[in-house]
Amino acid sequence: MQVSVEATKGLERKMTVEVPAERVESEIDSRLSRLSRTAKVKGFRPGKVPMGVIRQQFGPQVREEVVQDVLRQTYGEALQQENLRPAGAPVLDPVEMKPGEGLRYTATFEVYPEIELKKTEGLKIERAKVEIGDADVERMIDKMRRQRGTWEAVERAASDGDRVLIDFEGKLKGEDFPGNKDENVPVELGAGRMVEDFEKNLKGVKAGEEKTFDVKFPKDYHAEELKGQKVSFSVKVREVQELRLPELDDEFCKGLGVEEGGIEQLRKDVREHMERELAALLRRQSKERVLDALVEANQVELPKALIDEEIHTMQHEMANRMGMGKDADPHQLPRELFEENARKRVALGLLLGEYIRAEKLTPAQEKIDAILQENADNYPDPEEALRNLRASARVMQQVQALALEETAVDRLLEKAEITEKPATFDEVMNPAG
Repeated sequence: MQVSVEATKGLERKMTVEVPAERVESEIDSRLSRLSRTAKVKGFRPGKVPMGVIRQQFGPQVREEVVQDVLRQTYGEALQQENLRPAGAPVLDPVEMKPGEGLRYTATFEVYPEIELKKTEGLKIERAKVEIGDADVERMIDKMRRQRGTWEAVERAASDGDRVLIDFEGKLKGEDFPGNKDENVPVELGAGRMVEDFEKNLKGVKAGEEKTFDVKFPKDYHAEELKGQKVSFSVKVREVQELRLPELDDEFCKGLGVEEGGIEQLRKDVREHMERELAALLRRQSKERVLDALVEANQVELPKALIDEEIHTMQHEMANRMGMGKDADPHQLPRELFEENARKRVALGLLLGEYIRAEKLTPAQEKIDAILQENADNYPDPEEALRNLRASARVMQQVQALALEETAVDRLLEKAEITEKPATFDEVMNPAG
């Protein structure tokens, strides 16, 4: 077998393979001989069919099967011979082989890039430094009280923190538009869930009041027909309500699962929960930032085949999140929505793989156990779930891969230059707020 490889452009390779006719013809003869022992041909007993008849009746089909099998076999052999790692399926030129002639074909494909890790130590990242204080705990408990509060009608003007029940009707240039009217709509003042101008005009209103005002919609508003438009609204106030918070007592604590210890135990539990949530978020942020720094510091040429594959995966993921029907085609989602993240994912996968090989990393057992336990805790019977997860080869393979990635991230963070920036709990946990 003769193999020649041409580098065409970038990571693309054009491999030409020539297979001697003897290899193909020998396999054809062997298969026809085996077929002659069992073939049923009218006018002949099984095993007594002349080879000429077998060749005439079954030869073309057997030849086609053998050519395809030899092509698959020799493609793999040629890749191994030339030490090539294809990054995607090959494009094969039309394959033709006449009796007595050798098999010749050309396969075009991309290969994985040669990766040279230029910088893995001293990657610069920023991490928030947060201390949870008593005031943070009290604000969290206050939020829990508000979630369990009740809205009660009041006979006074509405202010921030109140809720107003309204009927409204809007006109855009004197005309109706989708969703321009509704009844008994609750609007919490100061929550920022409505357009700012709309909410501002409800401050100071009282039950029974009717009011007309204009609202300027922002240019980035989600409804296309309202972007940057001025809409005239007529509003009728049904009720002004204020939030009555539950008493901070043993009954409130028991409603949150604290059977003993009262408010002090609640504060302790809340602080521990906040610490766990904060630690998990800071870990996710540090991981994302150090991996971003790794990609930025180590530019690598990316195979288009891998990017396309990643885009297809992301299209399917979004289609599932959007609840698109099984008959919908996820590939109709625009590629440009995913391309940047797909390129980042591919680059990161290649770089992490090379880093793991270079550092000779193996997944830490404690990380494997922690990942399994975290998944098992989501089931009604965690112990049974843990046994089932460990018994699944597919699950264990995924868990080991994730644990290996986490081990690599730990090593990168150990060697990174981390700058700590003081921040509050609320700034870290609610950056948009």
